[in-house]
Amino acid sequence: MEGIQQIEKWFIHYEKDVTNFLVYYTGTTDVEDLVQETFLRALQAFSRFKNEASPKTWLISIARNTAIDLYRKKSVWQKLKERLNRESPDQKELRTEEKILKKQEYARLYEAINELKPNYRDVILLKGIAELSSQETGNILGWSENKVNVTFFRAMKKLNEQLKEGEYFEQFIG
Repeated sequence: MEGIQQIEKWFIHYEKDVTNFLVYYTGTTDVEDLVQETFLRALQAFSRFKNEASPKTWLISIARNTAIDLYRKKSVWQKLKERLNRESPDQKELRTEEKILKKQEYARLYEAINELKPNYRDVILLKGIAELSSQETGNILGWSENKVNVTFFRAMKKLNEQLKEGEYFEQFIG
């Protein structure tokens, strides 16, 4: 019973963080099933939670593994590309130059992230886009904080090279 109550509390406190991470990680806002699966897996694994990581970090780690498991057959990044290339009804009606440019910028960003090797992609999504600390990112990936920082630096350098505009990505991660 204790596990259920704790997971319920964590759901209230961390559901938005898990949802936001999954939206970034999968490239779609349709992540409700993944969020539910994450918290179900957390409940099943609750007895193994040892307070070595924060609950938020532990849950995001579970969310990441859940997304990887569910999208293993078809690349998450391929789905993201398809979503970016698809037009919503709103965009057809309200075709402004600004919306077109924004769509192209995001498509270019996601394409560049997709071209990175998996370690670089993961660290940019976790530390750069989901704004987790180096320690939290390290806990999720099983890395030291130093490895997170070095890999993040290298990943950003590589991403900026791919984008061929040094300031482009900086606007998204501050």
